[in-house]
Amino acid sequence: MNAFNKSLCIILLSLTTLDLSAKDNTEKLGDAIYILSPTVAYGSTFYKDDPQGRIQFYKSILTNTAVTFALKYSVKKQRPNGKDNRSFPSGHTSTSFQSAAFLHKRYGLTAAVPLYIGATYVAYSRVDSKNHDTTDVLAGALIGGLSSYFFTTPYKKKKPMIQLMPVVSNNTLGLTFSAHW
Repeated sequence: MNAFNKSLCIILLSLTTLDLSAKDNTEKLGDAIYILSPTVAYGSTFYKDDPQGRIQFYKSILTNTAVTFALKYSVKKQRPNGKDNRSFPSGHTSTSFQSAAFLHKRYGLTAAVPLYIGATYVAYSRVDSKNHDTTDVLAGALIGGLSSYFFTTPYKKKKPMIQLMPVVSNNTLGLTFSAHW
């Protein structure tokens, strides 16, 4: 299965988990962006043929998820809508910002701008829908961003290298050629 097919499968599987019972369009769009953000970030590692980036993405998203859920189950803060006591921090926001920060750190700010805009919208949608307050989404953004910054290094595509070296020894003159690509 090629990289495009793998990415397409991930997107389709992710969309099947989308909660379509959300109350309004703002929340529905926020949920869609929340699902698409890590899909785009992860898919970019296939587009760039970057297996090291995939490993770094795994580390950052697993760290983000572990820290987010550890806090949700230890802090036990009531949601503004009163549904449960798992408000702090916002998981939607932490995942969205983790994905944006991964793209930023790995492939540069230009690649990450759309995901940062999307992550900001996700944070807004979580507050607007009364699932979280500002503290929850700010904490989620911080956790998500730090998860990627700790585990992600800038992408460096290997450039082809050609080297010519003279060889001089007893009764020998020559030239060696080596190439790396």
